[in-house]
Amino acid sequence: MTPAEIRDEIIDILSEIAPDEDLSGLQDEQSFREQMELDSMDFLDIVMELRKRHRIQIPEEEYGELASMASTVRYLEPKMANI
Repeated sequence: MTPAEIRDEIIDILSEIAPDEDLSGLQDEQSFREQMELDSMDFLDIVMELRKRHRIQIPEEEYGELASMASTVRYLEPKMANI
């Protein structure tokens, strides 16, 4: 997947997890938690959805890599290159 496709996938996952959030103004460099009302369970839902949809395993010690859209796309790009 390209970075743009990964970003679209993350937007899709976020829209399922937080359907009441307006994602149109999401800033790539700002953390998700600063922009959205996500709790730790919502964050785990993102990780689980990536696992379910694409069989991507994200070790707990690497969860911090998913703090913002930009860092998430950078982290997932090599993992999703062949998807």
